[in-house]
Amino acid sequence: MSFVEVQFPTDISYGATGGPVFLTDVVTTVSGHEQRNSKWSQARARYNVASGVKSEAQWQALIAFFRARRGKAAGFRFKDWSDFKAVNQPLVALGGSEYQMVKRYVSGSVVSERVISKPVAGTVKLYKDSLQQVSGWSVDTATGIITTAITGTLTVDYEFDVPVRFDTDELALSMDSYNAGSWSNIPLIEVRV
Repeated sequence: MSFVEVQFPTDISYGATGGPVFLTDVVTTVSGHEQRNSKWSQARARYNVASGVKSEAQWQALIAFFRARRGKAAGFRFKDWSDFKAVNQPLVALGGSEYQMVKRYVSGSVVSERVISKPVAGTVKLYKDSLQQVSGWSVDTATGIITTAITGTLTVDYEFDVPVRFDTDELALSMDSYNAGSWSNIPLIEVRV
């Protein structure tokens, strides 16, 4: 899969709609009871960025970005303004000196863990037993893997992007008037990297 470590224009993503999506089959029996089968253990986000385009400069930037990604062909980073940062999050040991960044979502006794593969460079702070560590570790911003020999209770604060791609190969602009255009739908979908 082709993926480029470039962020979608944040001034357009700020006006986007969307969020996490699950895939669940629901079968209703004759008696009205339901059987539900959740096919995904993790959500996959969907967005529509059409509402974020508010100026000619933005639509020109969008067209250039779309052409550079060749529609659905290449994935990229997307800032989901409703969920882009995390505080005091644990790390998952991968073995040796490598740890995967995750974000935990807690609702009552249920904890859902999301792998973070696209932390934003310069935003990651590592803590050992609640004390910030300024050296002795590194983070791969293309995978979310932290490498360190530091031991103890390790946590991180960070901002992150969502890996996505366009979910269309067509960018159909409606020219509403001179220098004013609009799109009804510019879909993005999260990709597993």
